[in-house]
Formats: sequence, structure tokens, C-alpha cells
Amino acid sequence: MLTMSMEDILLLLSKYYDILLVSILVISITALYLSKGAKNAKNCIPGSLGIPFVGETFALLSATNSVKGCYEFVRLRREWHGKWFKTRIFGKIHVFVPSVEGAKAIFTNDFALFNKGYVKSMADAVGKKSLLCVPEESHKRIRRLLSDPFSMNSLSKFVQRFDKMLYERLKKVQKEGKSFTVLDFNMKITFDAMCDMLMSIKDSSLLEQIEKDCTAISDAMLSFPVMIPGTRYFKGIKARGRVMETFKGMITARRNGKEYYEDFLQSMLEKDSCPANQKLDDEEIMDNLLTLIIAGQTTTAAAMMWSVKFLDEHRGAQNRLREEQLSILRSKPNGALLTMDDLNIMSYASKVVKETLRMSNVLLWFPRVALNDCSIEGKFILRTLLHMWKSFEIKKGWHVNIDATCIHYDPTLYKDPMQFNPSRFDEIQKPYSYIPFGSGPRTCLGINMAKVTMLVFLHRLTTGYKWTVDDPDRSLERKAHIPRLRSGCPITLTALQDE
Repeated sequence: MLTMSMEDILLLLSKYYDILLVSILVISITALYLSKGAKNAKNCIPGSLGIPFVGETFALLSATNSVKGCYEFVRLRREWHGKWFKTRIFGKIHVFVPSVEGAKAIFTNDFALFNKGYVKSMADAVGKKSLLCVPEESHKRIRRLLSDPFSMNSLSKFVQRFDKMLYERLKKVQKEGKSFTVLDFNMKITFDAMCDMLMSIKDSSLLEQIEKDCTAISDAMLSFPVMIPGTRYFKGIKARGRVMETFKGMITARRNGKEYYEDFLQSMLEKDSCPANQKLDDEEIMDNLLTLIIAGQTTTAAAMMWSVKFLDEHRGAQNRLREEQLSILRSKPNGALLTMDDLNIMSYASKVVKETLRMSNVLLWFPRVALNDCSIEGKFILRTLLHMWKSFEIKKGWHVNIDATCIHYDPTLYKDPMQFNPSRFDEIQKPYSYIPFGSGPRTCLGINMAKVTMLVFLHRLTTGYKWTVDDPDRSLERKAHIPRLRSGCPITLTALQDE
């Protein structure tokens, strides 16, 4: 056996002293570097910020202007950087948050750590006193005062008025026997229904002018915010000015006693003598009338369009839905309109609505702004090292976008997420895994109205008609801030009794 004396060991150390010293230094520096690197990797969100101010704005606008839609911008960066990534658009740093853990952290800390955050073009379009843009101190008051149109009493009246309107218009287009686009049909009927409920507007020429302006305003929401004649932003801001003048004229006429209607606008004006915290000023009324119309029209109409597309592609779900709805129809007197009680027993239809909203993602992500430096728990696999980190540092002023699309398509949350399957909602979903209306104190105010509108539409469509989709193209509409089919989903109706 080889043995070494103390003298031999000391001699060996003295002989290789320089090499040992260098080795120790190299190991120490490497360990320090790796430790620091691990800490930075833990907190660092990958991505490209591009050049100052502009960043990747033009890439987003390019995606928005393509038939793949603006979410293609997000999808590509996920391929490049991973699920968590940051970018710079419209001069601001944006972090896309893809997990239920991140969604929970942000939604449950609304107003405490985060505030609503829209790109400038969106905020300019709806107005600084819109519920979407105001700070916490104004948000609670405005939300409370805007709640009347969405109360059960108001919704019950809306259901009957919308059902009657829908029944008559579907019957008319079916008798004409021509193909029509579902998107255009639903954009028109939801717009007319919202204007009737909020302001009792029935004049066709006035409705046409306001709708034209609202379309221009909506088109400006994801545009470069520079007032250059001919651009979408310029046209949208000019259209907003015209709409505000129209609303101002209506308010003046009602205050002067020239007009009186029992509607939402009238209920707001009757609070003129109330203390400031119990009423809305004129600018708040007008900005939020515009917000309710645009939000209620564009998202709901798009969702109804997608429901027609999905049901056409999945005849089993369509047949099951029709059976349920015909059963409800047969239980009512001939010609009777729907009631809230009828909607409450539409079990399968409610799942169709949920699945449509999960798959269509008419609200692609929910934007917030960090009020202070903070961290968000999440999961991210660093591809080169295959290490998982769980904390991401967010700086004050950064925008964080809760990516509903990524969450709704997550195969760990939804089996076969790209498959339309309403029955998946037979089971209770994991908290924050289903967020088409957001969550927390800023949950979409029109959540119940959107649901009842879709239920009424599905009832009248499936109990009265079958349909064929005349253009199967899945290309998306250019320049739209929500995913909509470029074709608008043209269909031809066949009355059930004619089969």
C-alpha cells in the first residue's frame, strides 16, 4: 500500500503551489459567476426590446395587418424565447404572462400592485374617463353607477327585446334566401340592441352614422398613435369627436326637456342633483357610453360568429344543442318570447358558450401596469440548461399582459385544447384557467349580458334553422384587435319546417 509522510505531502504542495492557487481561484470565480448567473436567470425574463421607444411595435402592427391576426406576434416570440417573454411596443416594456399562477398573482392584486394598462391608441379611443382607463379611486364609483344596465331586472327586459329583434331579422334573411355574413349580421343587431337599451336610439340614419364612427374608433385601437391624416388612428380620433358631439346633443336635449326616455342615459341624468360620489359627470357618461357600445358589440358579435363556425364543424355538438333548445321551445306557448328562466335551464347551451369563448379568445390578453417593483411566480424552462425557475422580476411601469389565449390552449389544463368540446365543462375547471372575462375587481362588467345575448342567439338559430357555411376559409380579418374571420362566416339558412 502506498503511504505518504507529512514531509512528502509538504514537498508535493510546495512543488505545485502555483497550480493549486490558480485552480482554487478559477473554481471560486466560476462558482461566484454561476451563482450570480443563476440568480439573474431566475429573475430575468427573456425577450427582445429592440430600439428605444419603437421596440417591436412595427412587428406587432405587421401581425395585426396580416390574415394570421395580432396574436401571431405573441406566438412567434414564444417560439423564440419561451412561454414567458418581454418585448417593447408603443414605447413601453410588455411582459406576457402565460400561466394560471401568474394570472392569479395579477388579478388578485389589482389596484394594490397593478392597474389597468392599455396602449395609448386604445386609451385615446375610449377616453380617459372610460371604466377601462380610470384609476382605482374613480373605478369603484363608475363601476357601481354603471351596473344598472347589467342588473337582473334590466337583463330580463333586454332578453325579451333582443329575442324579438333577433327572431324578426333571422326570419327576414331566411326568406330572402341569400347568403349573409354572420359577423355583419351580429355586429348590426348587437349594436342596435345596445343603443336601444342605453339611449333608446331607433332612428336608422342616426344608428348608421354612430355605428360607422364606432367602427373607425375600434379600428384605431391597435394603431400607431400619431395624428397623420389618412391613418387609422387619425380617422378613429376624428370619429370619436363626432360621437362625443352626438352624445352631448342628446344630453342637452334631455336636460332641456325636449326628449325623455326610460333608459340608462336618463337614469344617469336624473342623478344631476346628487353628491359627486353618487353620479357621473358628462365626460364620464359619454366615455362610458362609447365603451359599453364598442365592448358589447365587437366582442359579443365575434363570439357569436365563432359559435356558428365551431358548431358547423362539430355536428354532434350542434345536434345535441338543437335537441335541448327544441325541448325548451316546445314547453312554451306558441310565439312566446324567451325569459331569464328559460336561459337558466340551458345547461348544454351554457357549455357551448363557455367553449366558444375559450377557443375564440375574443379578448386575447388582459393588460395591467405594475405600480411598483414586484415579482410574479411562474414556470419557465431555460432550454439550454433545462432548469426550472419560478420567480420573475417586474419593474415599476412595466406592462404585464395576462395571456388568456395561452392559458386557454394549455394542454395541461385542457385535454386536446384545439378540439371544440363543450362537455369538457361538465367538470369544474382549475381556478384562473378560464378567464374570457378576466377576474377580480376588474372582471368585465358585461359578463352576464354577453352570456344571455349568446344564449338567445343560439336558441333562435338552432330552433328555427339549419345552416351551411359558404366559405370555410379560416383566415382572420386584417387590422382587427380581436380575432374575427376575414370572410365574416357567410352562411345560408334553411328553415327547419322546410326540411
